[in-house]
Amino acid sequence: MATAPGTSVRGREERTDAPVVRGALWGLGVGAVLLAAALAVPVVTGIRVRSGGAPPLLGDWVLRYGPSSAVAVALVVLGVVPSVRARVAATPWRTLLALTWPVAVVWMVSLALVDGVEGLGVILDHGTEYLQSARMVDDVGELLRTYVARIPLDSADNLAVHLAGHPPGAVLMFVGLVRLGLGSYVAAGLVIVAIGATVPAAVALTLDRLGSRDAARAALPFLVVGPSAVFMAVSADAVFTATAAWGMAALAASCAARGTRRRWVWAVVAGLLLGWCLMESYGLVLLAVLALAVLASAPGAVRSRASVAAVAGGVAVAVVVAFALLGFAWWEAFPVLRERYWAGIAGTRPGWYWVFGNLGALLLCAGPMLAAGLGAGAARIRRVAAGRPPRPWIGRIRAVGDPHEVRAGAVGALVVAGAAMVLVADLSQMSRAEVERIWLPFVPWLLLSVAWLPPRWQRWGLLAQGVTALLVQHLVHTPW
Repeated sequence: MATAPGTSVRGREERTDAPVVRGALWGLGVGAVLLAAALAVPVVTGIRVRSGGAPPLLGDWVLRYGPSSAVAVALVVLGVVPSVRARVAATPWRTLLALTWPVAVVWMVSLALVDGVEGLGVILDHGTEYLQSARMVDDVGELLRTYVARIPLDSADNLAVHLAGHPPGAVLMFVGLVRLGLGSYVAAGLVIVAIGATVPAAVALTLDRLGSRDAARAALPFLVVGPSAVFMAVSADAVFTATAAWGMAALAASCAARGTRRRWVWAVVAGLLLGWCLMESYGLVLLAVLALAVLASAPGAVRSRASVAAVAGGVAVAVVVAFALLGFAWWEAFPVLRERYWAGIAGTRPGWYWVFGNLGALLLCAGPMLAAGLGAGAARIRRVAAGRPPRPWIGRIRAVGDPHEVRAGAVGALVVAGAAMVLVADLSQMSRAEVERIWLPFVPWLLLSVAWLPPRWQRWGLLAQGVTALLVQHLVHTPW
């Protein structure tokens, strides 16, 4: 019997795909074991990990649902409908980027409203958070001058937990919202959602400027629809995530710019954003690793990229120095913060558990396809080491001869940088629990690994991501 022309090709593709599929399966298996350990160890051993009743997440097991649940479910279902996927694949690039924002907003709000209107930000009104403190700030200059002295737990008029744990850039954003008349928790929560919803576009633009538009297209649905939205809405860390993502997008744009003037403008913008990241969270100093990955995989001569790095780095340092001149010195505050951190609840949380418990929380935040993507990436690395050219696996949307064909180096560099940041943060022991929120700025870059998955895995993987988000939101009551 004659074989259809496409059959032999399809058979060869399946055989070629086999190592990648096996890698993805191994990744899923390792991720499942890690998550099972993070869930089971506190139950089996009875050890108090001090994060509520649903470790490794900070929260408690509480079944909830509401009218907005139907909207969230509908978005998950639409993501796997073939006609919808085909339409998305055919959507022009700029239009696709623009559409990510309203879809991300609807996704985050539909999940948040499962807890009613309070889900849009009532946590922001808690005494440990920023909003109450921001309402009491009359003199920003005085706040900056006294900030470090008020970090210690035993200091007079000590700062609230989240203020003490972060540089003043975080609370200053809320001070600005209060003075603009957006000081209610609903208004502030919606602002956070609006800003956090720009992250997918920022990450995709970064990849695009690095010459990997097809990988960006493949990853975009996973950046929009996934369980990280549960923690993005409504946590201030969503704003930190957006600041970091747009900083990297500006850095990549600077490297890719053709005109000298445009290159320096983007470099300055990148420096301002990344410098502000240092004023939002101490842990975001790790973004230096990601910035180096962007510079290493960017187009252009080494000398040109070095100049961009010098300008952006100089501006970022200038932001830190400017705050020091106003009274807040980052390098003086960080060691004081470490003392406050260990004097608080972190000192009572078992470090040995949170070394792997944190990674379990990361998998619940990023979704199961993170493990699969990393496994597929490991398989690709082995194929390269063996001298076999890697398949790009960017989905069915790749056009032959497209100038933005995937450059595996760009995706790989950003994913490896994301993994390195998580590893350092985890081993530093400065993140015991709550990393589903704290590590949000690292999650999008790790999720780029889904671009390495075969098309069928991408389709059903998106469903798995959405279902995970629905389960987390409806079964675990978190503060975020």
